[in-house]
Amino acid sequence: MASTSTPSQSLHHHITAKTNFPSFPTNKPFHVTFSFSLNKSLTRIQSSSTAKYNEVVVDEEMDRIRRLQNGSDVRGVALEGEKGRTVDLTPPAVEAIAESFGEWVMNGLEKEKGRPVEDVKISLGRDPRISGASLSAAVFAGLARAGCVAFDIGLATTPACFMSTLLPPFMYDASIMMTASHLPYTRNGLKFFTKKGGLTSPEVEEICDKAARKYANRLAKVSTALRTPPKRVDFMSTYAAHLRDIIKQRVNHPLHYDTPLKGFQIIVNAGNGSGGFFTWDVLDKLGADTFGSLHLNPDGMFPNHIPNPEDKIAMALTRAAVLENKADLGIVFDTDVDRSGVVDSKGNPINGDKLIALMAAIVLKEHPGTTIVTDARTSMALTRFINDRGGQHCLYRVGYRNVIDKGVQLNKDGIETHLMMEISGHGALKENHFLDDGAYMVVKIIIEMVRMKLEGSDNEGIGSLIKDLEEPFESVELRMNILAEPRYAKTKGVEAIETFKDYIEQGRIEGWELDSCGDCWVSEGCLVDSNDSPAAIDAHMYRAKVTEGEKGQHGWIHLRQSIHNPNIAVNLQSTIPGGCQSMTIALRDKFLQASGLDKILDISQIDKFATNGNI
Repeated sequence: MASTSTPSQSLHHHITAKTNFPSFPTNKPFHVTFSFSLNKSLTRIQSSSTAKYNEVVVDEEMDRIRRLQNGSDVRGVALEGEKGRTVDLTPPAVEAIAESFGEWVMNGLEKEKGRPVEDVKISLGRDPRISGASLSAAVFAGLARAGCVAFDIGLATTPACFMSTLLPPFMYDASIMMTASHLPYTRNGLKFFTKKGGLTSPEVEEICDKAARKYANRLAKVSTALRTPPKRVDFMSTYAAHLRDIIKQRVNHPLHYDTPLKGFQIIVNAGNGSGGFFTWDVLDKLGADTFGSLHLNPDGMFPNHIPNPEDKIAMALTRAAVLENKADLGIVFDTDVDRSGVVDSKGNPINGDKLIALMAAIVLKEHPGTTIVTDARTSMALTRFINDRGGQHCLYRVGYRNVIDKGVQLNKDGIETHLMMEISGHGALKENHFLDDGAYMVVKIIIEMVRMKLEGSDNEGIGSLIKDLEEPFESVELRMNILAEPRYAKTKGVEAIETFKDYIEQGRIEGWELDSCGDCWVSEGCLVDSNDSPAAIDAHMYRAKVTEGEKGQHGWIHLRQSIHNPNIAVNLQSTIPGGCQSMTIALRDKFLQASGLDKILDISQIDKFATNGNI
């Protein structure tokens, strides 16, 4: 779709531009004469050299916007201060993306209703990052260009933005959340929702492609001034009330219905992100004692620690607060609260595999025999844990959107699937619109904790539900940077990952076999759909199970192309001492060096771990 700043009718007159392009090493201005026809093809130019020059500039500007796509999100550098990275998520770029999203929403509604639509309503929420104000103005400008009506939620969470499309009286047509999750304060990004849920990677790719054309075609890279400011709304109060009602109704406390958390002390660590509301607007109002909670005030510089339930500092501080205050539960949210982790009353951190196991134990009580989808970095012990409780474990592609979409697809195909979780803490439930909501996950855990107390089975706390989950003896993550220009890195990464698959299929690494789980129509390393409607591949990846002589099957290795950065992640797990190191040696000697990939990949981290067992 052409930019709205470019006329749609034929331009038969000539446009002469005298331009300096600062991105090229030249000090001499040059002239280009263009003539455009209806199909927007270039019909006449003065010089072949200036034509090639202009095409390169346009291609580079378009690539700059396309590279902001991060799977099903948009992410980039919004502020100076990050070594080796330049600012690429600028207000003009964000404006073009927001405009394209607004048009995409309008086109979708018109197709759905079979008629033109007016007053398409789109909300925007954001986390406390300091770049949020200027980029929010750019979003509103882009939505205005698209002809949409914008609503400003202000400080919000990602799940709340989606719920703003469903909960009355708001029920917006779509929503955008501005966040970069747990990434540094210099980063920012956009997540997109309609009433059907989060957008898929192909949909975001389509939006970014249209935005790239708009951005490259605009002569002035300056964000449009807003004629009418967006309407400010208080949605978070409605969302918090929604969560309180769920707890009250499902606990159904026989003595104090409206304060079912009376007598419980719960510590919240919001990491200075958007999660503080859960303390005063949910827990306090339900009667909980939240004394000792940490980092509740929003601060876009994140001065205390990374807001991330996988962060060791975040978990350690929360553990200390739980033990010091003899609390019943500790909660750790990430910046935009689409992920969470907990600490039980004994101070045991519950994240990663443990959090998936805890949620699986709760969900399997409610839905015996259900299938649970996780990404392929989870342990073999987790599979046994789920199977021992009568559940089915479907291993799938890394990426929370991939895991959630797989669960949606399985349900459509008649396989009851109530829980979808990634090891990072992203978790979605069928009962909650397949939305990855860290607050809702915690709500489920809190409800189970209260029920256990009412039943008299809470002597060991919530952690007792996973006491028989075995932990892998070793777990390692390594990275290999792709030695190529950013625009070619993805292609090189795909070639490396597919070569890995070929080596294993050809039996060139003894004892290595592509993993599979069988019953969910998932094959080729549990990562590629072979059913009638395969999902689009956003990043290539494979997992191989590893067997060594008398040791038997002791672990797995997983290679995946990063969608965040130009590198390949290598995850390994083993149930025996030295297992990860022996797998790394085989990876280096029998694959990377044998295939010549050590020439296009930086394998220094692989080599170091293979040599001395240290990262």
